[in-house]
This record gives sequence, C-alpha cells and structure tokens, in this order.
Amino acid sequence: MSANRRTFIKNLGAIGGTSVLATTPLLGEISEAKPTKSTESSKGSVEVSILQTTDVHCQIHPHDELFWENNKMVFRKTGGYAHLATWLKKERKKPVPSFLIDTGDMFQGSELSVKTTGKAMKPLLDAMGYDLYLPGNWEVIYYKKAMQTLLGSLQAPKVCANMFHDLGNGQKGELIFPPYHIWTINGIKIGFLGYTDPLVPLRQSPNYSKGIVYSKPEENLAHYVDVLRNQEMCSAVIIVAHLGLSQQIHLANQEVCNGVDYILGGDTHERVRTPIACKYAKVVEPGAFGSFVGKLTLAFENGRLVKDNYELVEITSSGLPADKEMASLIAENEKPFQKEIYDVVGYSTIPLYRYFVIENPIDTLVLEALKWQLAEKADIVLSNGFRFCPPRTTPDQTGNIPITNGFIFDMLPVDSRVRTATVTGTQLFNWLEKELNNVFAKDAAERFGGWVIKFKGMKVTFNAFGEKGKRVQEVRIAGKPLDLNQTYNICACERDGDPDDMLCRIKGVANARNTEFTLHQVLRDYLKKNSPVTPTPEHNAIALDAPETLLSQVTGVDYQFR
Repeated sequence: MSANRRTFIKNLGAIGGTSVLATTPLLGEISEAKPTKSTESSKGSVEVSILQTTDVHCQIHPHDELFWENNKMVFRKTGGYAHLATWLKKERKKPVPSFLIDTGDMFQGSELSVKTTGKAMKPLLDAMGYDLYLPGNWEVIYYKKAMQTLLGSLQAPKVCANMFHDLGNGQKGELIFPPYHIWTINGIKIGFLGYTDPLVPLRQSPNYSKGIVYSKPEENLAHYVDVLRNQEMCSAVIIVAHLGLSQQIHLANQEVCNGVDYILGGDTHERVRTPIACKYAKVVEPGAFGSFVGKLTLAFENGRLVKDNYELVEITSSGLPADKEMASLIAENEKPFQKEIYDVVGYSTIPLYRYFVIENPIDTLVLEALKWQLAEKADIVLSNGFRFCPPRTTPDQTGNIPITNGFIFDMLPVDSRVRTATVTGTQLFNWLEKELNNVFAKDAAERFGGWVIKFKGMKVTFNAFGEKGKRVQEVRIAGKPLDLNQTYNICACERDGDPDDMLCRIKGVANARNTEFTLHQVLRDYLKKNSPVTPTPEHNAIALDAPETLLSQVTGVDYQFR
C-alpha cells in the first residue's frame, strides 16, 4: 500500500467526531445544502441490480426452513452455498450489471466455523464472488484481532462507518474499516455506506468486542451522505446495515437519512417482500441462513434514479442443482470435521425451530436439559433469546428427527460454562421488565434485536406492547406468586467479560459460581439419557396482547413475516 493510500485511509478513519468533520481537508467542508438527487456523469438509460444476502450464520448446506402460510407453519428445503452459487451464476450472466453484498453474521453459527475459528468460511465466501461486505454483530465472536484478519482476508472490500479502534477508556481512534465504497458502472456511481449494530458490547459477551468503540449512525451519517452526494456525485446512496429492522426503519425516518435511497438491512432475520417506505428512505431485509437473496433493481435516466424494483428471491434447494465447484470446495473444507459434525447425539419427536418471539422448541430443549442437570441447584433456569439456527424437521429411518453434534453448535455456537447465582424477587422483577423492553420497546432505538429471554421454573404473564416498566402482570415460581423479598437460585450461561456479579444481564447477583458443566455437555448428556425428546413449549411466558405465534416485534408499518 502506498504512503498516499495509507494517509487517505487514516484520514477517513479519523472522521467520527464533529471537530474532525468540520476540518478534514480530504473530504471537504460539510455542506449546508440538501443532498442532490442526480449527477451529470451519465447520459441515457442505465439499469443495475444489487443482490444481498445476510445472516447466513455459516449454514453452508440446504436446510429445513419455516414459512408462515395460511396461518400455519410450512417447511421447505432452502439455502446451501452450492445451490445459492448456482442461482447467482445464472443471475450474474444476465445483461443487467449486478453487485453482490453480504451484510453480516457470516463467520458465526456452525461447528465448522467454530472448529476453524471462522477460517473455513473464507474460501467459500471468496468463491461466491461477493463485491462488498459489512461486519455483523457476531463477527466479533473470535475477538477483535481475529475479526480483522477474517474480514481482511476476504477478497472484496469491507465498509463500516461506526467501528473505531479504542485508544483507551472508550476514546475513538481510526475507523477499523473504510466508511463507504463506490461502485462505478456505465457512468453511474452508487455509494454504499456501512453501519453495524452499536449495541454489540451489550448484546454479545463484552470481551468479544474489547478494543472496539461503536458509535450511533446518527453521529456521522449526514456527513457521509453529503460526501457521497455532493463531492463524489453519486446517483444513488445506499446504506448497508446490520442494525435490525426496527432500528433501520427508525433511522430511515430521521432527517440525517435525507439523501439516502435505500437501507439494505440485516440482523433480525426479517423477510421484507415489499420495501417499507419511510420518510427519507426505503428499507428491506432479506431473511437469513442463505434461504433468500434480496434483489434490488435500479433504473437511471441521465444520471438520475427514476425507478426501483425489489424482489425477495427464495433459494429453494430442490429447484436449483448444486454448483459442482462450490460443492467440492465445501466438502474439502468440511472433511476433517465431518465425522464429529454428523454424529447423531439424540432425537426429537417434534420439529425443532426458533422463529417465534416468545417460546420455541429449540429453547425449550435447552431449558429442559439445564433443569434436568441442575434440578437441585436452580429454582429457575434461563436461556438467551437467540434468533440463529435454522429449523430441523426431517425424520431419519427411525421415524424421529436426528439431533447431530453439529446441530448443537447451530443452536449454541458458544459452548459457555453453566453458571449459578442467587437473586432476590425484586431483582428478578426489574430484570424481566428490562428484558421485555429490550424486545418490545416502543422506541426502536432501545430494542436489542433478540427474542424474549427464555426460562423454566417461572411463569410470567405480561403485556408485550404495554407501557415501559409496567409490562409484567404476574410472576409465579414453583406455582407460588413471586416474593420480592425472597431469594431464588438461578442458572444461566456465563458471558465472557461480564462482571462476577452479573448473570444473564442481571446485575448484582450473589453467590455466583461456575459449575463443572458446559452447555454442550449438558445437552449431549440429556439427549443420551432421555431421547427421543419432545420439547414442547410450556407457556412459561404468556403475552396478554400478542399471539403465542408472534413472529416479529416490528409494528406500525405494513409488514408481516411469512
């Protein structure tokens, strides 16, 4: 890299505080004028396509996928990188130029990824031919240095305008990645500006993102839109985001988004089929696990964006033959770990999935295993409100659904130590209110992006869309009303970097100690002893104002998950 190039990147990275924004000579002064909507760079008609995947979570093979059709669950085989590669090759042979992006969570979510600390994903992603990447909230799972190496090793550019090196005490240094990327095609310039979730240090184990400072998109978004519109003279500006659908809608309604045409989002695995038109930009999100590709087609006349069309394409495995080259590459990367990944460790009599906001069979399985292992040590067992993990619904020759060792990693990629502690009834009640607000907050900026926390040994009745701090209507433990003054034993998984007196985001717990068990060990032992299992949700969490089949937290817009 040349000295001039290094200086350019350094100056770009410094942009983040207002004092620098106003003085940097490289990107020019901040214009007070509204962003322009056209350029004079291209004459005539130009049409392009932007293709997006997100939240694949290392699901490299075709898998069962859940759809909500005619008010019931329907399952179909979708995804798989070899099948996705076939669709992409066909699409990219069309005369309309295309640009392929992935907006995050590409290195976390499977045993193959864990065994290779993400390295097995690198050749697969390169072979897919991506043109641009955005880091997701889980890209930090192997810590900062590994994230930089993994993303840095990918052949295509990376963007993110709100991840900074930590100079100490949370002071922002340079940007870790360039803030934007410009695609120039047939005389048209399209600017891609990247933002990932600033709540990563709270959502993930704190040590994962140690050394990184995150900022809210609002801190520098208007500046970069101005740069792309009025200095770079882009005909379209697109935010690639990993913020969650609610937050992306919220952002698209703020004036700082003036001049942005689209937000191509990720994180919450939502399936937007018709773009959500907000005050300043349209918002989409193309599902998860490689089951879908979002296809945005833009038409320009004389450098001005005049038309857009969006399609959510389902990658149905049965309708797409596997690309031979990609299938061979997948097999080569998986071969050293194949025996362990496909080892069957138990069976379920019912489909396993994690799509409903409130309760699901996958989480019920985790809770039942914890309760079985720690019945004498815990009044209440807790499990995080994760979204990742595709369904498993297909029986084998036994007539039951096999649970492999690899599927345990799909459910719980981090094999955390099981931890116990004691809390008061007051602590539990206040924690429940906070966790429910993380999921259902009226202010989208307060939502964490996950589902309702899962629990066994406790029954909670609440109003999902009630007033903040007043959602919980009743709590019963072992059949008795919650006693605010009583002490209860709880069990959950340890989070790397949490204080000793915190468990499952409950602050000030007492008598916290790690057990001899890890989550994976508990699940394998439970399945070995109790298979086949039937992890039917027990209605431990009951929303009075929402159905138990609630599939999304998004409200106030014309959108339904299906």
